[in-house]
Amino acid sequence: MIIFNGEVNFMTRLGNIRVGNLRLAKFLFVGIAAVMFSLTAQAAVFKIATVVPEGSDWMLEFRTAAEKIKTRTEGRVIFKFYGGGIMGNDKKVLKKIRIGQLQGGAFSTGGLVDKYHDIELYGLPFVFNSQAEVDYVREKYDAQLLAGLREAGFMSFGFAGGGFANFMSGDPIHGQQDLEGRKLWIPDGDFSSFTALKMMNLSPVVLPLSDVLTGLQTGLLDVVVAPPSVALLLQWYTKVSYINPLPVSFTLGILAIDNRAFDRISEADQDIVTEVMTDTYVHFDQANRIANVKAEETLLKNGLQLAEANDEIISYWRGVAKETNAKIWTEKAVDKNLLAELVAVLAEYRAMGGSDEAVANAVQ
Repeated sequence: MIIFNGEVNFMTRLGNIRVGNLRLAKFLFVGIAAVMFSLTAQAAVFKIATVVPEGSDWMLEFRTAAEKIKTRTEGRVIFKFYGGGIMGNDKKVLKKIRIGQLQGGAFSTGGLVDKYHDIELYGLPFVFNSQAEVDYVREKYDAQLLAGLREAGFMSFGFAGGGFANFMSGDPIHGQQDLEGRKLWIPDGDFSSFTALKMMNLSPVVLPLSDVLTGLQTGLLDVVVAPPSVALLLQWYTKVSYINPLPVSFTLGILAIDNRAFDRISEADQDIVTEVMTDTYVHFDQANRIANVKAEETLLKNGLQLAEANDEIISYWRGVAKETNAKIWTEKAVDKNLLAELVAVLAEYRAMGGSDEAVANAVQ
């Protein structure tokens, strides 16, 4: 009986050990799984759409920025960029952002006018005569516009100037008669340019950026208004023969991220994302100036010819644009006085002779 009891006690203890080991293993498994789940749950993935082609310098810069953010946040924040317009035009991208399929997009400022009309301030037609004028007013209004966009629901990190859009066409454009009966491309959302062209009795055609090349190929479009760098990047130059150097409107790109997604990450990670993306857009802004000059040179080397408009028609175009800009701004802008302020600032700059010194004074 003593031996039996001893065997029973031994077997009982052995069973207890096995049960204890199983419990310990289960505890460790649950603990490890909880840690892994916690790490996964903390990772915020930002899916960003853009029309920028895969393999382009812009896309390479975006992916470099994404790697920096991933490294500096230790994997807590991950950016994924979807290039080439595969997520659709601006309206489709904004819809996908609204329902949470995307967290942001790289837009032209015109793509965001339905969310915050004032963001199109710099892109109004025939407002600026030179890059120096743009630089002067941007020192005064960039921060205000980005703050307004934030209030409208999107975090951003600065503007990347794309240069001035020019008329490009199969036939030379010297005056109004050269545009009459021609189908002119207008970006989706550019209501000011659309209205101005209608007032000039011209024929604007609204298409998303991704459809312009097809429009030129099929005859749906005769004239595009775009910076040389865009025409080169998106191959539009292969379907036109002339470029008019008149600065029609200034173009800008901007990265807009849904506030809901951005505000979910920690303040420390927000600071990292802001620093990296701001640096990226500063670089874009600087590099695009050089790229646009080189792009124009490349277009001319590839056979495009200059066709300048006469002074009389330029004055007419600017007069119509001034009227439509003011009317639409009064109807749609958040800050009704902002356009008048910008015009006054430009008058101040021009009165100083439009010198480099005047640009420097804008930051003081």
